[in-house]
Amino acid sequence: MTDATDRTAVSTPDAPAPAHTFSQGVRKGGLLQVSGQGPVDPATDEYLHPGDVRAQTVRTLSNVEAVLRAGGATFDDVLVLRVYLTTRDDFAAMNEAYGEFVTARCASGVLPARTTVFTGLPREEMLVEIDALAALG
Repeated sequence: MTDATDRTAVSTPDAPAPAHTFSQGVRKGGLLQVSGQGPVDPATDEYLHPGDVRAQTVRTLSNVEAVLRAGGATFDDVLVLRVYLTTRDDFAAMNEAYGEFVTARCASGVLPARTTVFTGLPREEMLVEIDALAALG
């Protein structure tokens, strides 16, 4: 049995390996924090869909979902998703793709809270990055 104070890394080959010194996710007690994910193919580590924020959003959310699954969670367990965009001009397309993806995965009908921030991202080809916080059990 896991003690509520134990902190464990969550890892899966179904999401991109971290490019830097961090875990794909961290679980402590009933919480799971998914590190920021981008539009990367986990099999090739290639950044996908240059210039297409809608497709990048779907790929990024698929990577978030893989880490959630590896940590024993689903989108119904997610309390908040944080979305980072490089430009306000991409908000509408991201929001549409995000809404379709997340709504289809929230069987409870309760959507996670969300914050959207406009900022620079680590790679020029990244238009979007998303992280998640989930409550388990």
